Amino acid sequence: MPPPLLLLQDIHVTFGNTALLDGAELSVTAGERLCLVGRNGSGKSTLLKIAAGLIEADGGTRFAQPGATIRYLPQEPSLGGYTDTHAYVESGLMPGDDPARAYYLLGKLGLNGAEKPEHLSGGEARRAALARTLAPKPDILLLDEATNHLDLRAIEWLEGELKSLKSALVLISHDRRFLENLSRATVWLDRGETRRLEQSFAAFEPWRDQVLEQEEIERHKLDRKITMEEDWLRYGVSARRKRNQNRLARLHALRRGRKEALKATGNVQMTVTESAEGGTRVIDAKGISKTFGDNTIVQNFSLRVHRSERVAIVGPNGAGKTTLLNMLTGKLDPDTGNVKIGVGVTMARLDQTRTVLEPDDTLANVLTGGRGDHILVGTEMKHVMTYMKDFLFVPQQARTPVKVLSGGERARLLLAKVLAQPSNLLVLDEPTNDLDLETLDLLEEMIDDYAGTVLVVSHDRDFLDRVATSVVMAEGDGKFIQYAGGYTDMLAQRGVGVEAKEARAEKAEPAASKPARPAAPAKRKMNFSDKHALEKLPGQIAALEKQIAELHDQLSVPGLYAKDPRKFGSLSQELADAQHEHAKNEERWLELEMLREEIENG
Repeated sequence: MPPPLLLLQDIHVTFGNTALLDGAELSVTAGERLCLVGRNGSGKSTLLKIAAGLIEADGGTRFAQPGATIRYLPQEPSLGGYTDTHAYVESGLMPGDDPARAYYLLGKLGLNGAEKPEHLSGGEARRAALARTLAPKPDILLLDEATNHLDLRAIEWLEGELKSLKSALVLISHDRRFLENLSRATVWLDRGETRRLEQSFAAFEPWRDQVLEQEEIERHKLDRKITMEEDWLRYGVSARRKRNQNRLARLHALRRGRKEALKATGNVQMTVTESAEGGTRVIDAKGISKTFGDNTIVQNFSLRVHRSERVAIVGPNGAGKTTLLNMLTGKLDPDTGNVKIGVGVTMARLDQTRTVLEPDDTLANVLTGGRGDHILVGTEMKHVMTYMKDFLFVPQQARTPVKVLSGGERARLLLAKVLAQPSNLLVLDEPTNDLDLETLDLLEEMIDDYAGTVLVVSHDRDFLDRVATSVVMAEGDGKFIQYAGGYTDMLAQRGVGVEAKEARAEKAEPAASKPARPAAPAKRKMNFSDKHALEKLPGQIAALEKQIAELHDQLSVPGLYAKDPRKFGSLSQELADAQHEHAKNEERWLELEMLREEIENG
């Protein structure tokens, strides 16, 4: 194995009487691709700052190869002292670097180089900082939440850019798909210590669950009662994920219903038939448009949303997603067309800007409005302590002021507040910002359990695949088209990538010479390989389900981890591989089944 370019050993950091890092380690060799994962507040950003040499640990050693260039992307960059964004990015270049790279990176991230630092939004400052970090092509890139404030097009471009670099990567991100596509090894920071899995993030969550389950078994075997709330939070992860796995069949059924409804109209822009279950209409939008000055934001869009559907709105930043969402929910009047909201619809909304929380207000007061110790959740009265636990807060935090909460904890608190409101229509604008992986699991589960309808705007591809029954995509020039399924289903139906279709639209002839409705994509055909796969996949899926159940049984043997760690690791790896293959086969089967139905129905 080549010597590490960067090595952290036995790192200790203490805040007050609390050990944040307690013997954490990190090793990075040339070209290595690592993701650093852990709960909000576990110390990931602190460890990355130590790796970058920005802060010193209370104990332990840091070694960096002499001459190795290390660049770090902070969550809150400072552009002070620079005249514009180009000067800021150019200052990151090294002797011999191509000066044109600064403009190239800025352009890809939606900036032109002339922006003044004092006028930048937080998202624009983050994008400028990302361009500066990437500019010199360093030996090691340390990226803390690189996808924050990026739209789908920019995220997919960033993935391609990072894959093309020879730099070693250490990534912190809440974006599962981003981590899966880029990482080759995973470092898990938990309770101040690090554990390493020599596989991508795709294998991490099943492995983590097995480790935690085995720990819980061992603790019970020693007859040590688990009483601390931190233990409850940690060991509850596995149970939640098992429940999450049961959502797949229900989600696929909803997607098939949406696909049939769209197909019945002969027009992907509008649903005009009732759902198979006879669900009531929640939103009925016909021919709505919105223009600001000379810019057409939404053009002649129609949509019908039924009860229990989960409709996602996606597209580039500035494409009009929030404008469309505001028109669909009655917050903004369209210039043309009309929107009817169903009788009895009660809305709860989480805005992209987030509701302002009073810094000195306590967590319990935010949830109860200062009215006692109970909160009405739907039709059920719950004690605030019980409701806090549903959102991964411990009772000791009840009197904690908002100002000491992390960004992820504030986002979680706002979700708890919104979801407690009586509603049957949930409107979520960028709900996944600042959420750690456990909270994302929780949000997905709560959306699945929610009895009403959900409208969501998000750039998180994995989240969209896990919750959406249909996707409304901004196609450019104010055009929005609805597709059945999640993000991956949408890409398959469009036949082109996010950026490719926009580029194609720019080259098309003027809109006046074309029919108002977008041309339908070329009809796909099922070849011999597709037909063979459709026949074989159900059997393969069943076999994998049997294998997964057997592996779960083997791993649940008490004391296995302590007696034979190597066997436990091998079985955990087999389980992760089988679960990954099972998920891939199910998605492939669904895609082929939808294609078969499309062909049969002409």
